Amino acid sequence: MDDTRTAAAPTAAPAAGPLAGFTVGVTAARRADELIALLRRRGATVVHAPALRIVPLADDSELLAATKELIGCAPDTVVATTAIGFRGWIEAADGWGIGEELLARLRATELLARGPKVKGAVRAAGLVETWSPQSESLAEVLDRMLSGGVAGRRIALQLHGEPLPGFVEALRAAGADVVVVPVYRWMAPEDLAPMDRLLDAVAGGGIDAVSFTSAPAAASLLSRAQERGMTEAVLAGLRGDVLSACVGPVTALPLQARGVDTVQPERFRLGPLVQLLCQELPGRARVLPVAGHRVEIRGHAVLVDAELRPVPPAGMALLRALARRPGWVVGRPELLRALPGAGRDEHAVETAMARLRGALGAPNLIQTVVKRGYRLALDAGECAGGSAG
Repeated sequence: MDDTRTAAAPTAAPAAGPLAGFTVGVTAARRADELIALLRRRGATVVHAPALRIVPLADDSELLAATKELIGCAPDTVVATTAIGFRGWIEAADGWGIGEELLARLRATELLARGPKVKGAVRAAGLVETWSPQSESLAEVLDRMLSGGVAGRRIALQLHGEPLPGFVEALRAAGADVVVVPVYRWMAPEDLAPMDRLLDAVAGGGIDAVSFTSAPAAASLLSRAQERGMTEAVLAGLRGDVLSACVGPVTALPLQARGVDTVQPERFRLGPLVQLLCQELPGRARVLPVAGHRVEIRGHAVLVDAELRPVPPAGMALLRALARRPGWVVGRPELLRALPGAGRDEHAVETAMARLRGALGAPNLIQTVVKRGYRLALDAGECAGGSAG
């Protein structure tokens, strides 16, 4: 009997996702599961730290009071700013037994819907909007109202979890009577531990990006940093290596006011926000030709010829120190200083270096230079030099 078996062809390692090796913080409370799933599907490690919680609509006395005021004294114009907020307003009014009265008022008024999603919510309620911009821009809504004249008009503005002082002030300055409708309000989360861990990661360089989907979330994170006495450390991280990705320009305002640069997608949606991260984070990674391999240094892992190799924090610290001057010899004292929580024993460098080589799966990427230190084995023809320590 012929016992010869055909050897199975080696299976290629699956291609690493665009966010593999990167850690992304998610501050969202609403739709957080959707955002986290999108990020993980692309390979990211996610740290979820809700920076806010939402006050239940039916328990919100401010919304009830504003709704009754509008039913009692009809507005000339109602501005609906978010689909979820508008739906929540109608549902809350139904729960209080005044839903039909509210709908009757809205049918008799000029109803402006900020963009297609809000327009869909308006029509689902059996209403028809008077006008809606394609841009989803509140600035365009404001320009239209001001150009038509608002003096003496009563305008109801449905807020979406955050105040809009510039919008409200512009209308009031033009002579309008503005009634704000706080459909839901943000408050600090009951459990602050996840947010504290995220702040520690931002300050300590343990995260690559933080995503923000609302201005209150950004403001809440900064406020918590101030409460813990770590504002400067957190701002230094956000102004440095930690990318701040915001879903839109309004969301970015609290960060930009503190000198933090942000990136935003052209379309203010979760999908485009994730796609933006897929472009920005790999674009920040250091790519080097080392010992015949393509080495891409990401947040907590390394791509060696497109294969993802997770690396412990101490190893990443050593690798980054070597990559700052690729091909140059870096002495043990400098590498010791680069190790997190380093002491005085240079043997810690040797131990961490051995683990780094093992994690990379290609020991010849890093050369030992006897009595001097270590260096990346940069390919011939690349920029290299002598000792850096």
